[in-house]
Amino acid sequence: MRRTARYRSSARFYDLISAEWPVYRAGRVAAIDLLMLKPGEKVLDLGCGTGLTFSYIQRRIGPTGSITAVDASSHMLDQARKRTRSAGWNNVHLVEADAAELNPADLGGGGTFDVSLSTYVLSLIPNWPRALATMIDVTRPGGRVAVVDMQKPVGSAAVWTPLAQLACLLGGSDINAHPWTLIDSSLTDVRATSARGGHIQVRVGSVAGTSRCSTDGSTGDSPRH
Repeated sequence: MRRTARYRSSARFYDLISAEWPVYRAGRVAAIDLLMLKPGEKVLDLGCGTGLTFSYIQRRIGPTGSITAVDASSHMLDQARKRTRSAGWNNVHLVEADAAELNPADLGGGGTFDVSLSTYVLSLIPNWPRALATMIDVTRPGGRVAVVDMQKPVGSAAVWTPLAQLACLLGGSDINAHPWTLIDSSLTDVRATSARGGHIQVRVGSVAGTSRCSTDGSTGDSPRH
């Protein structure tokens, strides 16, 4: 797939070239804080890449919890596997699959996870509403779904817009996708924060018993609180 081919040569160096520490780590940390993960929870990390979010999750869920990590790139998963082995985590299950083509049954069916999250991935996927719908479908009622993604910086930080656009272009992301908007309109108890001049947007919402996103991007009837 063209979308994953770019990682064949860059996966080994991704953590170094992705501006993780100066820029994008802030979104992962913010999402984990808003999710309020608990020991023993089952977490889906959709589009896990090299596993940069694993350590933040593991600190909260502990060895009694679990991470199911999905990515379409075998090369990125190779790096995630090395990270997992190096840390001695026995509760991480890696799955090679396209997030936009997943069937909930592939991940255990509806209500499988306590938490689902996606960091800087949905804007890479043309049919991101379907990927987000799957995240919601496999999360139990009352569970939480988090999206971390990017937009153009705002306010005084707008001066950095060309650099943000270049970073997204090089990474293959659509800076105008704004996938978190379906969290805003589809889930309950939505909590939001941003970082780096609004460039990073974080949304966390809870799944109601009847709340679902359809694969065409339309939303369910559950109210927001």
